[in-house]
Amino acid sequence: MISLVMHKFIILTGLSALLLTPCKSEKLTELEKWNVSSPAPEIAESIVKKTSDPIEMLSTHLSLIPSNQINLSEQKFAKTPLTENQAEKATQMILASRLATLRVQRKQEFEEKVVKHGSKTMRYEFKTYGDVPKGGHSLYISMHGGGGAPARVNDQQWRNQIKLYRPKEGIYVAPRAPTNTWNLWHQSHIDPMFDQLIADFITFKQINPNRVYIMGYSAGGDGTYQLAPRMADRWAGAAMMAGHPGDAKTWNLRNLAFIIQCGGKDHAYDRAKLCAKWGKKLDQLAKQDPGGYSHKAIIYPKYGHWMNLECKQAVPWMAKHTRNPWPKKLHWYQDNVTQTRFHWLSNRQAKPKQLITAEVRENTITLNNPAAAIEHSSSKRVGYFTPIGVITLRLSDKLLDLNKVIIVKNNLGKVMLEKKVQRNILSIYESILTRPDHTSVSTATVTIKSRMADAGGGHIVAISSVAGRIGAPLRTAYSAAKFGLIGYMDALRTEVDRSHNIKVTNILPGSVATDVSRNALAADGSKR
Repeated sequence: MISLVMHKFIILTGLSALLLTPCKSEKLTELEKWNVSSPAPEIAESIVKKTSDPIEMLSTHLSLIPSNQINLSEQKFAKTPLTENQAEKATQMILASRLATLRVQRKQEFEEKVVKHGSKTMRYEFKTYGDVPKGGHSLYISMHGGGGAPARVNDQQWRNQIKLYRPKEGIYVAPRAPTNTWNLWHQSHIDPMFDQLIADFITFKQINPNRVYIMGYSAGGDGTYQLAPRMADRWAGAAMMAGHPGDAKTWNLRNLAFIIQCGGKDHAYDRAKLCAKWGKKLDQLAKQDPGGYSHKAIIYPKYGHWMNLECKQAVPWMAKHTRNPWPKKLHWYQDNVTQTRFHWLSNRQAKPKQLITAEVRENTITLNNPAAAIEHSSSKRVGYFTPIGVITLRLSDKLLDLNKVIIVKNNLGKVMLEKKVQRNILSIYESILTRPDHTSVSTATVTIKSRMADAGGGHIVAISSVAGRIGAPLRTAYSAAKFGLIGYMDALRTEVDRSHNIKVTNILPGSVATDVSRNALAADGSKR
């Protein structure tokens, strides 16, 4: 055992760090307790070398303070294959560590009832209703109206929203939008702020992550139209009241319970008309895709923008639904505000207008190109979508059997991957680091790189030369090569343009004034 002095405390560091009596009477913060109970990194490393058990190694790693921890991506034990039981133990350990960190980092903000992101601050109020059920309270996020108006107007709308709805059970949160713009609920900072809000209530109130609901009235309804599909993998249900859909799309709603309500006389911005249109579109999608697109659309003929609280039925309707974090089929469309994670898919190079459809049958995953869901778009061209070059599959035994070989195919039936994918600590850690949600933790990951055709299209650019159009003296072989390249690319264009949405472009630069000819060598290597 080695004796060390840290933070005015005497500690003994070994396999398990023991905290002795403080030098003087004072109360420890959570962070101080964490610091003084951590073994020195060199001792921890020696312990790791004496065991081959990845769970023991993880335990030692987590016992270190963050500044002493070596990045898990650099440690062999983090990539060691795990059994299903080991993966569950690792999940519990990493989640406990992550929640302990968040309790320290977010304590002040939670007590102040604010969420901060960059220069933006979102205040909120919340009320708790009913007894805590098994699995934790539900969480309702309710967005106020207002929009492009002075702060005092939006403040009043916020105060109204705080008391507007009342679930029988759950924590009802009414946030105050960080801005006063017309699109106050669907700007790009809202997504990460809501992610943080959910994480905070998981951390401090132990809410059930599979029973989180989003709802909003008027400008808040606009936000619901946008955020329900954008963050569909976070919600168990969504309720849109008296809003406008803007450019929102329906793809991502396949596994989300969605209720739309609007007054029949709410003609401003065609709200009533568009509400009815969305209801019919969801009717059609649910009919075409049995098991998907659970929804309800209600138009109240006698009401205008205010529905006299008839819309409160949305709360018990949503409460009947629970999120499935591992759906067997999903569509993922990237809006102008992109996401890097959606259910069991991950896209770290996300770009607007990317679309992928993924489906699991037994141990086979099929990844479809945009043509499979073209009916959702106002455009009938596959080229409307941005190609996806790389997609990561976030896997778990809750989705398929990781003890068996996994097969990944494209929509044409071509096998893109066929192998066993191993559970590992690094995948678990990265999953929990992004979301402290124990129900959606991936225990294994595999990255699929698509060919251009599989990805839905692309663009090939060839650099040729003007000499490929106009023969140049003393450049016979050079001109022939450039003519050949242009001919090759022209022929390729006819094969891939319409059939695979792959564009082909030839660029023909002219001569550049340099001394390359003057300095050229003769065949024997001598100067000319």
